[in-house]
Amino acid sequence: MEFQSAYEDWLDKHMGLRKGEKKRRLAQGLGHGERLFLKQVWYPAFRQFEGLHPEYEVADFRDGSRFLDFAYIRFPLKLAIEIDGYGSHASHASRWQFADSLMRQNHLIIDGWRILRFSYDDVSEKPRTCEQVIQQFFGSWIGVNSQTDSSSADIIETEVLRLALRLDRFLRPDDVCNLLQIRRDKARSVLHSMVKKQTLLPAGQGVRRIRCFKVNRERINERTWQ
Repeated sequence: MEFQSAYEDWLDKHMGLRKGEKKRRLAQGLGHGERLFLKQVWYPAFRQFEGLHPEYEVADFRDGSRFLDFAYIRFPLKLAIEIDGYGSHASHASRWQFADSLMRQNHLIIDGWRILRFSYDDVSEKPRTCEQVIQQFFGSWIGVNSQTDSSSADIIETEVLRLALRLDRFLRPDDVCNLLQIRRDKARSVLHSMVKKQTLLPAGQGVRRIRCFKVNRERINERTWQ
């Protein structure tokens, strides 16, 4: 499914689930920066929007409510994603608004949220860098958690495939460790999961222990991963 179709289906689904102010805000449409993030960063990484919520309402520390640009929720992970435009978030912000923004972030962290923030300029001009930040985030997440849902695993496996296609040799577990900044046992877990799905194949001469891997080009369209 192409981005536009996937995006419209996802938005329609969330519109159908909401009422009142939540529905009104979403009906106004996402901002240009938020939509650009979905098109240039999130969708190329995941190829789907499962687990991602637009304009997500959270309790405010002042007993009201606020809305996150995006929330990715897969128990036990709660990830807040904010797209910051320079004009609205910096030069036009009063001292009170600046302090309020910092306190808001503090309370999100206290409530168990992880937070990623991207500038509009980076989303627009350096989308691959933003995608790599998400990749590294999920790499660190699986590095310390045994529970990883399929949507989170997709981005990890996409990045491993990209790396394998770029290398002029077979892929090794240490390559995945360096890419995702995870331990060797976690890297091997990712690789063996990919072998099970037949996106990677064992390579080299090892029999008892697989030491390197190659892309199964019969299953993977190389252009999808570059």
